[in-house]
Amino acid sequence: MTLNPFKLFNNFTAWFAEKLSPKAKIIIAIAALGFVIIMGTIAYKINHYFEHDPNACFACHVHDEANKQWARSEHANINCHECHQSSKKDQVVQMYRFAFLGQRTVNPRHGEVIVPRTLCLRCHWEQDEKYPTAPDISKSRYHAKHVFNEKIECTKCHGYRTHKFTMEERYCLTCHKNKELRPHDTVAQSKDAKGTEACLPMGTLPCFNCHTDRTKNLMPGRKKCLFCHGIESVRKELLADATIDVRHFQPKQETIQKAIKIQVSADAAMQFNCYECHNPHIQARPDWANCTVKCHANVPNTGKHDIHLQMNLTCKDCHKPHIWKVSPAQAKKDCVSCHEFKDPREFLK
Repeated sequence: MTLNPFKLFNNFTAWFAEKLSPKAKIIIAIAALGFVIIMGTIAYKINHYFEHDPNACFACHVHDEANKQWARSEHANINCHECHQSSKKDQVVQMYRFAFLGQRTVNPRHGEVIVPRTLCLRCHWEQDEKYPTAPDISKSRYHAKHVFNEKIECTKCHGYRTHKFTMEERYCLTCHKNKELRPHDTVAQSKDAKGTEACLPMGTLPCFNCHTDRTKNLMPGRKKCLFCHGIESVRKELLADATIDVRHFQPKQETIQKAIKIQVSADAAMQFNCYECHNPHIQARPDWANCTVKCHANVPNTGKHDIHLQMNLTCKDCHKPHIWKVSPAQAKKDCVSCHEFKDPREFLK
C-alpha cells in the first residue's frame, strides 16, 4: 500500500477546517508562524556564519599560519569569503571531505588563481562602498601596465606568500631577470658630519626607491633621483603627489643623508634624465668615453677638444657633471694648471 501525499494533504485540510474550533486554529497558526520565524532565523544565522564569519573557515581548514598572517595583514577587517568565493556545490563537497573523509588540510593549488583580479579591482579600482578606505590604484601606471597590459593576476605580486599583500622590496627581480643592481659598481660616496667617507651600496635598495609611476615608462625621472640626491623642496613635491613608490617604498632617512647631493641648474646645457648617463644596473658612474660615442661624436673635431683628448683628459676634467658649461671663473681655476688663462668662448674657435 502506497501513501498518496495529495490525499493526506486533503485529509489534513478537511480536518483543520471542520474539526477544529476557531480558537484552536488561531493557536496553531500562531505556533506555525512562530516555528517558521524561529527556523528561518536559525537558518539565516547558520548561513551568515558560514558565509561571513572567518571562524567558520578556521573550524575545518587546518592552516594556522595562514590565519595568523591574515590577522595581522591589511585585510584583517575583511572576512574570508569576500575574497575566497566558492559555489554552494563546492562548499558541500568541502564539508563532505571534512566530515566523512577526515580531510584536514587545504589541497595544493599548483598555480591555480584562488582570488581573481576582478575581486581585487572591485575595491581597489571601482571603489566598493563597503570599503571606502581601500587604496585606489586607478591612477597607478604600475598597475595599468602589469594588470591590464601584461594581464598579470594581482596575486602574482600581492599574495605570492599567503596573506602577505605588500610586495617585498626587491620582488620585481622574480620577473625582471638580470636587473639586479651591481653592489660594487654602485657605491655612492659622501662624507658624514665628521668628514669620514661613508658608502651607500645601491645594490641593497628597493626597486621603487628609483622607479616611479610618475613617468609613463616607470623609469626613474630626474626628480625621483633628486629625492635622495637633491634638496628638501624636491622631496616635499614628490611626497605631496603621494604616488605608490613614495607611499610604500620611501627611501630611508639614512639613505637620503648618505646620498651625494647635486644641484641641477634650470638652465644647464643638458636637460635629459639621469639614467642617460647613469645606469645602476650596469655601472652607476658614467663611462666618460661614451660621451663622444653616444651623443657627441662631432666634438673631437670641434675647437681644441682633440688636443685635450690626446692628453688623456676625460670630459669631466673640464665639464663638471650636472653643470657642464665651463665658466670663466672655472677656467681661471682649472685651465691655468696647464696653460695661461683663455676665455672659454675662444675654445671652440
